[in-house]
Parts: sequence; C-alpha cells; structure tokens
Amino acid sequence: AMIGLFNIVGSVAMGWAVGRWRMKSLLSLVYASRAIAIILFLLAPKTGTVVLVFAAVMGLTFLSTVPPTAGLVAKFFGPANMATLFGIVMLTHQVGGFLGAYLGGKVFEATGNYDWIWYIDIVLAIGAALVHLPISEAPVQRAPKPVPA
Repeated sequence: AMIGLFNIVGSVAMGWAVGRWRMKSLLSLVYASRAIAIILFLLAPKTGTVVLVFAAVMGLTFLSTVPPTAGLVAKFFGPANMATLFGIVMLTHQVGGFLGAYLGGKVFEATGNYDWIWYIDIVLAIGAALVHLPISEAPVQRAPKPVPA
C-alpha cells in the first residue's frame, strides 16, 4: 500500500516538475535517488520504520519516471508516433520487470538471499542516472516536407 500511495504522489509531483526543470535532470535525479535508497536500505537495520521509509522512496521513484520519459519521447519524435513509441518504451519496461523478478528468484535459489539482485539494481540505477545526463533536450530538427509541384 505504501508503494502504491507514493507512486501516485511521485507521478503527480513529477508531472508538475516536468514543466519546470529539464526532463533529463529529473530522470537522473530519480534513478540516482533510487540507487542511494537501495544502498541505505541494505546498510540500515531492518526496522519497521526503515522498511516503511524505503517503501515510500521506492514508490516515489517508481512511476515518477513516466512523465519525463513520455516528454522526451514526444520532444524527440513528435506527437505523430507518440502512442507507438511510448508503447515500445512500456513494453521494454515490462520485459525488464519480468527479468528482475525472474532473475531475483534465480539469485535467491542459488544464494539463499537477494543481495546480488540488489547490487545489480544499484548498478543499473546508477547507469540509468548517468545515461540521461548527456541528453540534449533541444527539439530534433526535421527535414521540411516536400511541397508538390
């Protein structure tokens, strides 16, 4: 319930933030925050309060990536193909979700804990934070459409 509640808060807040700050910076911040939250969670004692705070942060950072991602797709490719392209983005997100759950189970079966899947998640979140930094948010210049003679 905590993750779901904070998903709503994070998504709405990010929708507001997209109109005020660079989308690439917001995405980098979200992914870096996720990596830091996981590191702190792994280091912290597992109390009820720690778990609730972790769930809140994970909720804030989960679906809050949707507004800036959709904004960047629209900015780079225009609105004409937005539905198809964002559908592809969401498909790859779901494949990643499947792989995370599947590999998490495999890691647990092999080691008896989830530590390595958390470490992989940290590396992927840091990578996601870094890969967004060099993005140029300038609209892509399109070639003019030919005018019939």
